[in-house]
Amino acid sequence: MIEIGDKIVSEDLLDVCFACDYERCKGICCVEGESGAPLEAGEKAMLEKYLEQVRPLLSPQALGVISEQGVSYVDDDGDEVTSIVDGKDCVFTTYDEQGNCLCAYEKLYREGVIDFCKPISCRLYPIRLTRYAGFTAVNYHKWEVCRCALKRGKNESVPLYRFLQEPLIAAFGEEWYAQLESCAQYLRHRDE
Repeated sequence: MIEIGDKIVSEDLLDVCFACDYERCKGICCVEGESGAPLEAGEKAMLEKYLEQVRPLLSPQALGVISEQGVSYVDDDGDEVTSIVDGKDCVFTTYDEQGNCLCAYEKLYREGVIDFCKPISCRLYPIRLTRYAGFTAVNYHKWEVCRCALKRGKNESVPLYRFLQEPLIAAFGEEWYAQLESCAQYLRHRDE
């Protein structure tokens, strides 16, 4: 484990090679799972703020769920998460002509329509954050649906923390990321 500020980081972030292979997985992480994406403070408000813009991209089933329970709910673990359809799809999934899953918020963000990309937990995946009194654990979540990302990451020699540089900076700042990079370099040289 590596301690950077009030974050305790699993060395898996440095050791595991990972690079999403969207051509193969087709965004399945937005569809599979036991509950929706975890939300940070303020993210529910952002989802609600841009709901009218994303509404045309959502399925009738998703719109029905949102109408009944809203954009989020509290799951069995007591975490606020995005609402889901039929125990699977995040309500904010949309699909392109080839059947690839996309986040409706991210689609509009990349098109410059809105200024909110998507929940940080989605941007950071497969990194998961767990908040404790006094610190946050930053861990790699291994999931079978990401097997192709592990293979691609290994083939391209991309450590997980580098693949997720942008969302890690968004979550914790450039200075924090620079410290993580320094730790990775130190550990690499130490092990040589």
